[in-house]
Amino acid sequence: MKKTALAKSDAKKLMGKMTAPGAAGFGTAATPIVDKREQRKRDQALGLVPFAVKLNSELVKQLQALATETGQDLNATVADVLAKGLAAGSDAAAK
Repeated sequence: MKKTALAKSDAKKLMGKMTAPGAAGFGTAATPIVDKREQRKRDQALGLVPFAVKLNSELVKQLQALATETGQDLNATVADVLAKGLAAGSDAAAK
């Protein structure tokens, strides 16, 4: 192998390590990568169930804005809004 080919190979390896998922840049804290199976186990332990819905884009924007206002993540915000809405609905039905 020629010297230039060897240097090129080393550079490719280095670039691959820099762009690999989970590679932390300079000055950033490395966050541990959790695989999907581990995340699913954690969610199940918390009693969380994946629930996919299709929503209007304006409604999603409102939910995202509410999440940033309250400082919560989107999942917690949607859970709060649903709980409040269902409680209000059951209160109205009881009257």
